[in-house]
Amino acid sequence: MARKKRSIVTTVAPTADAKSTARYQDAFQQNVGKKFEEVGKSLEGQKRNLIYGLLALVVLAAVIGIFFVWNSRTTASAQAALAKAIETSDAQISNNPVPAGSTAKQFKTAKERSQAAIPEFQAIVDQFSGPVAEKAKYFIAVNQLNLDRAVGVQQLEGLAGSGGEVGTMAKFALAQTRVDDGKPDEAITLYKELAAMSDPVISKDSINLELARLYEKQGRKQEAVDLLFGIVKTASETKDLEGKPITLGASAQAAKDKLKALDPEKAKEIPEPAPVVPDLNQISMP
Repeated sequence: MARKKRSIVTTVAPTADAKSTARYQDAFQQNVGKKFEEVGKSLEGQKRNLIYGLLALVVLAAVIGIFFVWNSRTTASAQAALAKAIETSDAQISNNPVPAGSTAKQFKTAKERSQAAIPEFQAIVDQFSGPVAEKAKYFIAVNQLNLDRAVGVQQLEGLAGSGGEVGTMAKFALAQTRVDDGKPDEAITLYKELAAMSDPVISKDSINLELARLYEKQGRKQEAVDLLFGIVKTASETKDLEGKPITLGASAQAAKDKLKALDPEKAKEIPEPAPVVPDLNQISMP
């Protein structure tokens, strides 16, 4: 994992009758490079285990939002148990007293929160099987990064080879740990494998954005520029059902900003969207 932070993603409990799979897009990838770089600078010279602790927390916070990418293929009780465990792993961290009348969970530290969440996920593994148990194993691994990073990484390695949606998410998290361990080439290999998938759980824009940032860090500017250009060009040419340009997603917008910084002339090859002209016929008069 690179020295960067990902944004917190709010989780809402699922319903048992969900019939479609929503692709996980950009919530925990947006602004990732900038925030991790800020963390790296602010912690420079401090103990490595402190850096690991913060970066482990980043991974945990980032992956909470992936719950929505999975179909409801298990019983209502299994889904309810998984949602309850995720609620614990996503609980607020604060030293302030819980507001009167609130039933929301709250912990003083990320370590305490993970210590509470892991047994809940483990109970799901012990009681259920199939996809819901695999999801619980994944959340155990990312929570374990707060308690024993080496164990968490080992668990992610095992899950990354399992295939399926859980394997995809584990591989993405594992790529982040490889960056943090100073193994960018291994991270690049993992990101490339993810980007080559026909239907990845994580958007390809987000994966390629991570690749571009690694290339830039390694001094491979042209490769970074080519990836960024591809992200932005494809996104800028995408139209909605009415044939109108769509607003750039968080990853595409981040790629556009980075492309302008790395190669302003290349960025100019992608035309800016035309301003939206209001339809006067649809404006009601007072």
